[in-house]
Formats: sequence, C-alpha cells, structure tokens
Amino acid sequence: MLKRELPHDATAGRLIRLAEGRIAPGEDGGPLQAPSRWQTGVQPLCWWGGEPVGLSLEEQAGCDWLDGRDWLASLPGDWFPLVSTALQVGAWLRNHRFCGRCGAPATRLDSEFAMQCAQCGQRNYPRISPCIITLVTHGESMLLARSPRFPAGRYSTLAGFIEPGESAEEAVRREVEEEVGVALGRLRYFQSQAWPFPHSLMLGYFAEAASRRIRIDGVEISDAAWFTPKQLPKLPPVYSISRALIDTHLAEVGARGQ
Repeated sequence: MLKRELPHDATAGRLIRLAEGRIAPGEDGGPLQAPSRWQTGVQPLCWWGGEPVGLSLEEQAGCDWLDGRDWLASLPGDWFPLVSTALQVGAWLRNHRFCGRCGAPATRLDSEFAMQCAQCGQRNYPRISPCIITLVTHGESMLLARSPRFPAGRYSTLAGFIEPGESAEEAVRREVEEEVGVALGRLRYFQSQAWPFPHSLMLGYFAEAASRRIRIDGVEISDAAWFTPKQLPKLPPVYSISRALIDTHLAEVGARGQ
C-alpha cells in the first residue's frame, strides 16, 4: 500500500500529525487524518493507497496521542512501513534544522528528503544507523537476554550497532562475545527491518553457539539464559524482528520434531 515516492507537488491529502515521538489518532482511530488541504511546512512523505501523505510536525502532543510502539502494536503488519517512515523522517527533521558543519540554519528541499545549508552547501539526509540483531541457538535452545530497560519478565535476542569499518558478521560475533561471553560458530542471515527508535536498520541473523557457558556484561545485559521451546519467558512484541527470529526458530524446530 505504501509507494516510496514524494508527493512534492501535492497541496492536499492525508496527514500524519507527530509531536514528541507520538502520533495523533485520525480517521477511524488510525494514524491518518481525514483528507484536507495542507498548511505551509507540511513534509511530503509518501503515497498510501493511491493518496498523498504528508507529515505535520507539531510542538506538543495531545493527551490521546500514542507513541510509535503503541501504534505498531495495535495496527496490522502492513502499516509498519508507513508508521516507521513517519517516525524516522520526523526525527530527522527535528535533529537537522541546523548544519552540522558550520551551524547555519538549514532549508528543507522539496524534491527529496534532504536539508541544505545555504551558507556552506552541506546537505544532510535522514540518518540510518545499521545494527545487528541475532538469535543465538544451541540445538533447540535459544539464548535470550534482558536489558535493564525491558518491562518486567521480558527477554529478547541480542543486538548492537555496527562500528566503523566493521562488517555485519563481525558485529554479530563481537556483540555476542561482549554481552554474554559466548563464542559463535555458523551464522545465517535472516532478514532486515527498519526500526524507527529513532533511526536504526536491524540486520537479523541466526547464530549457532560453540558452547552454552554464559558470562553477562552486567551493564547492557542484566540477565541471560537458555530457554527451550516448552519453557519460554515473556517475549518481545510480534511486530519486531526479534520476535520474528524467535518464531521462525520455534517453527523450524517444531517441524523437525514432527
């Protein structure tokens, strides 16, 4: 339903109203406002179901506005690209109002997602930060971990940012070693997912553990353990690539056991 082409000539259409990482409920309780004429300053975003969509950045969120995670949890999966795009473009617009080279005010270009500095010519595009996320397995068992920031009882897969000069596969091995002290054998690429909190691109991997011994870092990871398909903790939300990794593994070991 989403077409990644800027409706830069549009003067009316749907709107997503965004403030403080929260999106206003619109028509029928979804994140899209009813069709209307756009005010000055609306950022053309994309096409959705053949209609132009713009992004309106506002100063303050209303009390009934939901944050991005709540929207993603309540909407069908095919809405993920639209909400993700709005959140990431909104974060970029807020954070690039001034040139990062000379500090002068930047001007938004209409033809693409770009902010141009009139003083030095520097052009900035939406930031995308590549990360790895991996499900470490040993036979049927899965190594899941807790961040101190997680809701009570939730465990998830391991993740981290790719460092300069590092490949995604090198990052998988380094992050797992740093966070839980486990050496890895074979890696298998799974799929990727845009993660708009605030601007990550998650590259998903399956990784086979060379041993089951765990040594947590105690900083980024507060606890980690091996879980079997029959004894699972509270899992990450269904819209996340972390959950997709876990569900795919469970389906694969279930099929092998039949």
